[in-house]
Amino acid sequence: MRIDVESTRDASGGEVPIRLALGGRRIGVAEIVDCWPGPDYRYFKIKGEDSALYILRHDEIRGTWDLTMFQRSPP
Repeated sequence: MRIDVESTRDASGGEVPIRLALGGRRIGVAEIVDCWPGPDYRYFKIKGEDSALYILRHDEIRGTWDLTMFQRSPP
């Protein structure tokens, strides 16, 4: 699912997410849990300020972001 993500640049010049828009809400990134490269993408496992976990896929060539996984925090 394509989503809007605000990002900044890390020390190596790559984009890292700082906020995402989902369902009309803006969710800040509380923590980048993991990050790994794929063949054509860069993946980020993040914990949102809403305590949910997200996996985002960034197409560095096109500059687009996709949500590939979402897991709500337990109540």
